[in-house]
Amino acid sequence: MADHRPSTAGELKFRRLAAELRQQILQGVWSPGGKLPTEKELAGGSGTSVSTVRRAVDELVTEGLVVRRQGSGTFVVEPDAPGPGRALVGVIVPDTTFYYPRVLQGIEETLSAAGARLLLACSGYDQERETKDLRDMLEAGIDGLLVVPTLEGPRPARQYLAHLSELPVPVVLVERRHASLSDTNDYVCTHHEAGAYDAARHLSGLGHRTLGLVLRSPSPTDGPVAEGFAQAAAELGLSTTEFRATRQEWSPATADRCVTELRTAGATAAVCFGDRQAALLVNAARRAGLSVPGDLALVAYDDEIAELADIPLTAVAPPKHQLGRTAAHTLLLRLNDPTLPRRRTLLRPGITVRQSCGARSPADKTSEEKAS
Repeated sequence: MADHRPSTAGELKFRRLAAELRQQILQGVWSPGGKLPTEKELAGGSGTSVSTVRRAVDELVTEGLVVRRQGSGTFVVEPDAPGPGRALVGVIVPDTTFYYPRVLQGIEETLSAAGARLLLACSGYDQERETKDLRDMLEAGIDGLLVVPTLEGPRPARQYLAHLSELPVPVVLVERRHASLSDTNDYVCTHHEAGAYDAARHLSGLGHRTLGLVLRSPSPTDGPVAEGFAQAAAELGLSTTEFRATRQEWSPATADRCVTELRTAGATAAVCFGDRQAALLVNAARRAGLSVPGDLALVAYDDEIAELADIPLTAVAPPKHQLGRTAAHTLLLRLNDPTLPRRRTLLRPGITVRQSCGARSPADKTSEEKAS
């Protein structure tokens, strides 16, 4: 028998609020995976009580529009994602200290908001160890894989990527891609060519006409960085010189040699991959009696420890957090619809301006404006 009792005022309030929140989610006020304001903030904004907000949000949770995460808040569920608890996603990264913590944070937030679970492994840049981790994950029943593949090892890069594309679960590569069109994997990467291009253009805009490119190799990133740098130099009519050393070779002595070669070539500025190498160049320049940025302007690449250098380094800053979010979202879409066209996403990095390039940063300008 139907219940024809009139609704109480409290019931009307929370249902009205639930309808408003539902509409705002559908209109994109809070994007998929995004965090809702706190219950206290929602109560203040809607002119209702916290208990009314809680009942409204409970209704959205029941509908599968939002999910609560203990200690973190309430998040909008990805509309195309598998339902809560349905997906187990394997994540393999080479390192969990530098560069990848922010990537992992973006991955975890997006998967958790969608109700998916995460199984993490660290390969240590070891392809054989990575292969074992992958085998263990498949045996554990993962539904999909996010992986930063190690492209140097027993298997050549092209062969290894082909192996990943043939796995029985969807795979999205993170921060790795291959120039060959034979690679059919989805990927989400920083547009490193654009990052180096913008760095060279930034230095050119400051008046530098002869630029150095300083690389550590081998690295999956140094090729794209060199390509973007070369394109900027060609378009802007710049003279260039290149210095390259392996990661193991980089030391104060190597930095001294690099500074000597840059100055011999007439370079007044350099783009340096990555932060540690650029920090070594700052000290090498000082030993050579040169000032940074007066005699040698520098732009580092990665922005991991750039601000901690003796002279804080201007740096190309890959969008690490957004990279993780986008990669996770791409995999969730693939899990929901395996027939979707392959996605190849490049995210353009920004440049964080500090002291090493000679340009005034936004913080410097703000301080001057306040002082005046």
